[in-house]
Order: sequence, then C-alpha cells, then structure tokens
Amino acid sequence: MDQKKFKNPSPRIKVIQKIYNFLLNPQSEINYPKNQYRKFIKEVVSGTLERSELIEETITNHLSKDINLKKTDKLLKIILFAAIYELLFKHKNPKKVIINEYVLASEYFLEKVQIGYLNAILDKISKVLRKDE
Repeated sequence: MDQKKFKNPSPRIKVIQKIYNFLLNPQSEINYPKNQYRKFIKEVVSGTLERSELIEETITNHLSKDINLKKTDKLLKIILFAAIYELLFKHKNPKKVIINEYVLASEYFLEKVQIGYLNAILDKISKVLRKDE
C-alpha cells in the first residue's frame, strides 16, 4: 500500500471505523478527537446512524435485485450506508468524489472482489439519487 495513505488517512476511513465500533459497542460514546475533518466525520457518522432506516429503505427500493442486506458483510454494509448517506444529504460533495473516496477507503477493510462490487453498487445507486450530476 501507498505510504501517503497512512500519514493522512481519509476522513471516510474514520467514518467507517467509528460506525463499526459503535455497532459493536452500542452503549459506548463516540469520541471525535481534534482533526481537520472532525465536523465532517461527526456529521456523516451521526447522520448515517440516525438515518439508517431511510438508507436501508433506499437500498431496498433501488437495489433489491443487486444486494441482500441480510447476507451482506457488516463492513461492506457500513461503507455502503455511509456512502449513501453522503449521496442523499451531502450535496456539495460530487457523487464521483463520494464514490471514489469510499472505494479507496474500502481498500483498508475489504477484499478486491468486494471493492469492485461496492463500486458497481454505488455507481448504480448514485445515478438514481443524483440525477443532477
């Protein structure tokens, strides 16, 4: 892996880690240490968790033939949910940037096959959710 990625990890990696840790320990408080992306990370983590039902409904409505959430790997699901949250609620972020950032971040957590699958799913859902771009 590229050394630069470890020095300044993408805020999306932190988002994935924080959601994963929260789902493993729901009673624990989510801490957001000082970081240039603190506000963004906090918004995406809390937004994804608060709107998980809406995100799941969006996936069911538009990707039912492509993905079975009950059988989907937990990390892949977390990444998918966070990316869809951004596509739905972070309109200042271009969809190509969102997809690219989550695909890059997923390299830390997923196998190559899963990364390709994630990319295809995000590409498909982004065309439905963001017709403007």
